[in-house]
Amino acid sequence: MIKKLLSILSFALLAGSLMAQEPVSEPRPQRTPEEEALKQTTRLVRELGIRDSVRIDTIYRMHLKYAKFRQKGLSRAENMERMQAIYAELKNLLTKEELDKFMNHPAEQPRRPSGANTLMQQKQAPPTESPQPDQP
Repeated sequence: MIKKLLSILSFALLAGSLMAQEPVSEPRPQRTPEEEALKQTTRLVRELGIRDSVRIDTIYRMHLKYAKFRQKGLSRAENMERMQAIYAELKNLLTKEELDKFMNHPAEQPRRPSGANTLMQQKQAPPTESPQPDQP
């Protein structure tokens, strides 16, 4: 009887202590569109080594425009359209080498749909010929 009472009491104390704890993860504070645009621009400039202040300012304004658009609470389809619009603008703002470097950056894989990178590599890679044994 005492064992039963002690087990019920310990269970009640355990349940009460679990309920009294605060949630483990707190929601992250939302960044303003300006903070988001600055972060994205800084990262892009660092990745690609862009030094031209006019281009940096243009890239910042582009990121700011889409960061403000993103804060409207987009659906998945609208968010995909936003990303496609960003890539289309980046094609105009970056050189071909910078765009290739951006699209193939290893830390952000995949930046394009899966399979697109392998198709592009297959087109760029020259066909390899297997060595033929010498015939007498």
